[in-house]
Amino acid sequence: MDQIIVHGNGALKGEIPIAGAKNACLALMPATLLSEEPLTLTNAPRLSDIRTMTELLQSLGAEVVTMQDGQVLSMSSHDISNLTADYDIVRKMRASNLVLGPLLARAGRAIVSLPGGCAIGARPMDLHIHGLEQLGAVIDLKDGYLHATAPRGLKGARIAMRFASVGATENILMAATLAKGTTVLENAAREPEIVDLVACLRKMGARIEGEGTSTITIEGVDRLHGATHPVVTDRIELGTYMLAPAICGGEVECLGGRIDLLESFCEKLDQAGVSVEQTNRGLKVARKNGRIRAVDVRTEPFPGFPTDLQAQMMALMCTAEGTAVLEETIFENRFMHAPELVRMGARIEVQGGQATVTGVEKLKGAPVMATDLRASVSLILAGMAAEGETTVSRVYHLDRGYEHVVRKLRGIGAQIERVREGEVAHV
Repeated sequence: MDQIIVHGNGALKGEIPIAGAKNACLALMPATLLSEEPLTLTNAPRLSDIRTMTELLQSLGAEVVTMQDGQVLSMSSHDISNLTADYDIVRKMRASNLVLGPLLARAGRAIVSLPGGCAIGARPMDLHIHGLEQLGAVIDLKDGYLHATAPRGLKGARIAMRFASVGATENILMAATLAKGTTVLENAAREPEIVDLVACLRKMGARIEGEGTSTITIEGVDRLHGATHPVVTDRIELGTYMLAPAICGGEVECLGGRIDLLESFCEKLDQAGVSVEQTNRGLKVARKNGRIRAVDVRTEPFPGFPTDLQAQMMALMCTAEGTAVLEETIFENRFMHAPELVRMGARIEVQGGQATVTGVEKLKGAPVMATDLRASVSLILAGMAAEGETTVSRVYHLDRGYEHVVRKLRGIGAQIERVREGEVAHV
């Protein structure tokens, strides 16, 4: 099993290219099931989750070809030969459930295993099921699988979601593109990944309005055609690497970054004493003056502070001046990185959905263990600013969401190396 060894070595300088968004790509890929014609995605991230979605689509009969070192995905679903998304694939990744809506819309039925993914709390399928049932689907749970049919076809409906779920919005949105009549989706998620999916579906011939707002209107069409679409910049990778110079000092330019993808996050960085400047190449990030100031954070659906940047922000607050309260409102069990940061000398108290972080002058390197995707990178960021050596174990989580993380951080001056457990690092 691999480990990542990090030595704190001061200020960082340079530039980091930001990949296409994992969460956007994982929604865009199932859209190929909606059409017999090819869908090509450019700027695709090279991640294990993308390989898992590729495996799932291929198991359904889709053809998926990767080109240009994995950054281009050419997909064709002219022949859907299987309508069952098997547990052995689906259990690896939560986003696998996004084949449910497209299969129902295109083939009229689907059997999809309940999904797996990171252990950051129960993320139930009830919103997906309720929305699809409103469109006319009949869905039963048998032996861990959702058995879905559309006996009279899918028909447009007014659907009010009780929570602005990104995954449910995506599933319902894709299904509604081929439903008869008009669907109005209320309390829809507003994330950039939703806007990106709609842009792709529109290129495929879908008739959709209102993306980026809480009400999306979809007028069903008889068929969709092929398209080529670039995946939007990954705002979570962007925010993660923006925190590197904030934690360690120095100045880093994140290529392809845009403030509009992370306005709430950028506001918090400004309050903490971090400068963020939009350039013609991306975002330039640097500490303003002196020590970082503690700021309170409450995670919220977009355009609020992203839950996927909460762990990384906690790493920044560990050495901030003052006390910060981080409130997690999206997922339970998402403070599992806190005890590992405490091993490095952080002062953190967790009570339910709140973590109180009192800044210390310096963190100390220590052996720590990653518990999920975002926790793993928060420990790396903390190790980059700590005294001595930090060893992060169970880093296979990283491969689900960050491509070439060691190479990118080395490129801005970090002393970091990935090794097999038991090997000697040379950082």
